[in-house]
Amino acid sequence: MSAIDRSDPIILGHVLAEHRELFTRMQTLKKAFADHPRPTDERFAEIRAAVVDLRDHLRTHFEQEEQGGFLEESIARMPRLAAAATAIVRQHPALLAELDALIARMTGDAVSRQGWAEAGRDFEHFAATMWEHERSENTVVQEGYNEDLGLLD
Repeated sequence: MSAIDRSDPIILGHVLAEHRELFTRMQTLKKAFADHPRPTDERFAEIRAAVVDLRDHLRTHFEQEEQGGFLEESIARMPRLAAAATAIVRQHPALLAELDALIARMTGDAVSRQGWAEAGRDFEHFAATMWEHERSENTVVQEGYNEDLGLLD
């Protein structure tokens, strides 16, 4: 295998670290929504701040993807992946908008039990959409690098 065909362990390590970080943040939030039928005002503020932090993290993550990086490298290695990578990038605005809407609904000092349940359902929907997005992204990366990174299990 020539050097050009070999996977860059730095890039792949970055991909794995990014996805672990994202998974951890989302799991923490899912648990926070599930564990509190109606949180205290203080806990509500903490959870809202964590959603805002996730949104900021995703914005940065998406900007990095859109400016090149592993998706671009995957396409360079296997041009047939261009359509799939383009579809992945096109999902970014909708994913951010979904979090923006959730954040807007969580604005204020407190939330009713019904409002909290709705926020939890909204986050569950976002998480499911985000997991599917990440699965698609992982497929492109693994195909592009011709390596099983253990991302699809």
